[in-house]
Amino acid sequence: MTAPRLGSLNWIPAADRPDLLGAPVAAALPSLSGPAWVAEIDDDLADTAAFTDAYAVPLAASANCVVVAARRAGQTSLAACLVLATTRADVNGLVRRHLGARKASFAPQDVAVAETGMAYGGITPIGLPPGLPVLVDAAVAAAELVVIGSGTRGSKIAVSGAVLAALPGAEILDGLGLPQTPAADPVPAAARPSRAADDSDVGWGERPAEPEDSDRRYLEDRPPHWGSD
Repeated sequence: MTAPRLGSLNWIPAADRPDLLGAPVAAALPSLSGPAWVAEIDDDLADTAAFTDAYAVPLAASANCVVVAARRAGQTSLAACLVLATTRADVNGLVRRHLGARKASFAPQDVAVAETGMAYGGITPIGLPPGLPVLVDAAVAAAELVVIGSGTRGSKIAVSGAVLAALPGAEILDGLGLPQTPAADPVPAAARPSRAADDSDVGWGERPAEPEDSDRRYLEDRPPHWGSD
């Protein structure tokens, strides 16, 4: 088994370092359909942007796993979504429709941690609880090698997309990941006013033209939420 060359990290077989993995992840390793590697990282650099910058791993070779809460008829269910780091999960579109939910959103941090048994920022599709749907973007499933979380913030796992597609509960969805493009500004810069509508020539703390008029100064200096006397 030849270790991958991804960024500046030293990748070793994940089975050789179970201490670098979250407990559910280590327990799930023997059931994987292919090899997995692990690399130790700084806990503070686990978030995708910091990780890719620090260790020179391309965003296109990284994938994010997010836990989604779907609500229907007063009931809430969870699912995991795995998309490339160059995209964002279409949570309230494709995910909501696929799960037959009225509304879908990212699960609260404490819920995601409690339900997966993994560290926030290190949640991964490997070792998730039985019965939890794992929605995998088709681009991730087609990847030769992709970097994902390890269940902790102190390491990352590298594994093939085919291994992720074969995980228990995995479903491949085309278009699950949407391009991360900045939203267009609906108001052209030239048409935007140069000052806010509630801006005035008297700024906070400036004295009015007549310094002796204390009542006037009080009215002009009071914060808006104070209301009127």
